[in-house]
Amino acid sequence: MLNVEEQYMNMALQLARQGEGWTSPNPMVGAVLVNEDGVVATGYHRYPGGTHAEVEALNQAGDKAKGSTLYVNLEPCCHFGKTSPCTEALIRAGVAEVVIALVDPNPRVAGKGMERLQEAGINVRTGILEKEARRLNEAFIKFITTGLPFVTLKTATTLDGKVATCRGDTRWITGEASREEVHRLRHRVDGIVTGIHTVLQDDPSLNTRIEGGRDAARIIVDTRARLPLDARVVKLSSEAPTLLAAGENASLENKKILERKGVEVITLPQEGGMVSLSSLLEELGKRNMISLMVESGGTLNYSFLEKGLVDKIYAFMAPVICGGEQAPTSFEGKGATLLREAWRLKEVETEPFGEDLLVTGYL
Repeated sequence: MLNVEEQYMNMALQLARQGEGWTSPNPMVGAVLVNEDGVVATGYHRYPGGTHAEVEALNQAGDKAKGSTLYVNLEPCCHFGKTSPCTEALIRAGVAEVVIALVDPNPRVAGKGMERLQEAGINVRTGILEKEARRLNEAFIKFITTGLPFVTLKTATTLDGKVATCRGDTRWITGEASREEVHRLRHRVDGIVTGIHTVLQDDPSLNTRIEGGRDAARIIVDTRARLPLDARVVKLSSEAPTLLAAGENASLENKKILERKGVEVITLPQEGGMVSLSSLLEELGKRNMISLMVESGGTLNYSFLEKGLVDKIYAFMAPVICGGEQAPTSFEGKGATLLREAWRLKEVETEPFGEDLLVTGYL
């Protein structure tokens, strides 16, 4: 059971989550101002360039901010960006104490915000619900410390590990509740990655079909640039772009035709005859994409896994058995020869969705 301070910090975390899918490349931040009467104001960061959570709470509190305690899931910023430093706003408002779940890993902050507050006589404490705060902003943390996006990989399989029947039928393995959750996952990320074989076989839209959802960029790994012009990812009307990751030996004419249809073609080095996935992640990081979700077939899935590029896996399993030696699975490729060489998930969690089960874990 959470104590009072953990309850306030949990409230800040829940507020921060309201910005999920909208704040990238910024972190999700929530703030709760408390005085002797209880909560006097709250705020959360809504979009890049918008008011920060701390300032939104201060504006709502007015004079009640003086002498109050702020609970915030991430260290307040102390530098000028699109907005002015939150530390200075807190000092001016007369806040007496700031309780922080997680020190900001951004090198521009990284403890400097706390130092500035302490210099001004504000008491600062850290570490309350730190694990939860780290989990909430895991994509931002990886991106701001490495320049690379946080990569999740989603699979949807039968109980015997198949992603389709031996004749290629895929609709639908999982139930409606699982499919709705996938759309929520899509809303949270900056880009959805799939391979050309998935496009040719399934012709997916890769959009987000939930109320108030946001479409992510659609990224097609297509070494030879043979994406059909009538594919849904090309024809779909959306503010989100479709990017094609082509190899350096791809047809120049094909790339020009796709670009005329509105597809942005990224030409990348090749490794082993296919697009270099590490080069792709570096390029997407330069574009401030902090989170990606791979939704593809067994070949591309295995390539991401084998190269150590996957951070987190969402594995939906349905109580269905297909059988069939030729029926495809989530991960093809060479595979591990010994169980001790297999990839094992850590921090595993399970959650039911209708009749299905979602297994989540980290690599």
